[in-house]
Amino acid sequence: MSYRLLYSTLKLISYIPFPLLYLLSDCLGWVLYHLVRYRRRIVRRNLTECFPEKGLPEIRKIEKGFYRYFTDNVLESCKLASISPDEMKRRMRFTNIEEVNDVLRSGRSVALYLGHYANWEWISSMPLHLEKEAVAAQIYHKLRNRNFDRLMLHIRSRMGAVCVDMYKTARYITELRTAGKVCIVGFIADQSPKKKEVRHFIDFMHHRTPVLTGTEKIIKHYDFEAWFVRTRRVKRGYYEVEYIKMHPDPKSLPDFELTEIYYRMLADMIISDPTLYLWTHNRFKHAQLEK
Repeated sequence: MSYRLLYSTLKLISYIPFPLLYLLSDCLGWVLYHLVRYRRRIVRRNLTECFPEKGLPEIRKIEKGFYRYFTDNVLESCKLASISPDEMKRRMRFTNIEEVNDVLRSGRSVALYLGHYANWEWISSMPLHLEKEAVAAQIYHKLRNRNFDRLMLHIRSRMGAVCVDMYKTARYITELRTAGKVCIVGFIADQSPKKKEVRHFIDFMHHRTPVLTGTEKIIKHYDFEAWFVRTRRVKRGYYEVEYIKMHPDPKSLPDFELTEIYYRMLADMIISDPTLYLWTHNRFKHAQLEK
């Protein structure tokens, strides 16, 4: 009963036309920033520490832009419950997808490094553009609320992607390999690790930051190609995704080098438009601020 109510609410929101959706987003963004002050302390701290060269007026400008985009992102994600494949293709453009398809046709699997940047949920529409024989999977962290978890799995898989629990990743990829199937697997790799999971620190956005290295281990173990997903918002409700090959031979790299390449590319993308990164995420809770 709870799930049906939650799903019906999401479905109703998803039917709101985009112009009205963005009007609603403007209102919600103002409320979150000025009245509710949702996580403003975390956002302000993240921005001032990541951009120490910027003065307070510029930080506030980024901050307000972020909250305007944050509600856009939430409501656009709701659209996944009903948006048609044709409409999604029109709004989410993958510029060099054929280069990735060529890799898949050659029989080699691909790992994608993503971040919490721009509309990462809409990237689940990628299977609409992929080589049909390839399995498109996205690794996710299971939500504590079972109803929300079930709901997110539903909308993330509507365009053909398979959702895989992060703790079952290796088993799933092994099963695909045993079955002789090529795959393309997306990893949102900028999660903050638990203390017991910390194996490596990097310099990221003026922080000495602990990072997860599981994606790199999987890429090397299964001999995947490694590609970075660079996303740009063209205008409200329209995005352009570019795939960038990170290294011709990831297995030849020293330990953690591929992870460091990812974070350098992620930082460059964030700096290009800071309003599109998820600053409410307490990404640096275990990090040390660089002096």
